[in-house]
Amino acid sequence: MQQTRVRPNGGLHRYSAKRMAKPVNFFCFAPEAREVSLVGDFNDWQPAAHPMTRQPDGGWAVQVPLHHGHHLYQFLVDGVPVLDTRAHGVSRNARNERVSLLAVS
Repeated sequence: MQQTRVRPNGGLHRYSAKRMAKPVNFFCFAPEAREVSLVGDFNDWQPAAHPMTRQPDGGWAVQVPLHHGHHLYQFLVDGVPVLDTRAHGVSRNARNERVSLLAVS
């Protein structure tokens, strides 16, 4: 259900989950890796868009604002694609490769 509120100047403002970005935390455990990045449909699969930061425990983390809906993604661990074991599921990308699936609501 979409809510409508009248603005003070008389205009309408519509609230929609699709317009709001929600911060989502991604974590990849790869203690031997030199670099890890997050790629997905939300950054056009560009490795430089979301580099991950090494954590003291050997994991890698990044926070990305994502909109409502389903998102396909994977980690690149030293350039090698890796599925997220914490993902909501597994799907296929446009090249029919297995990728992780995340639902944001």
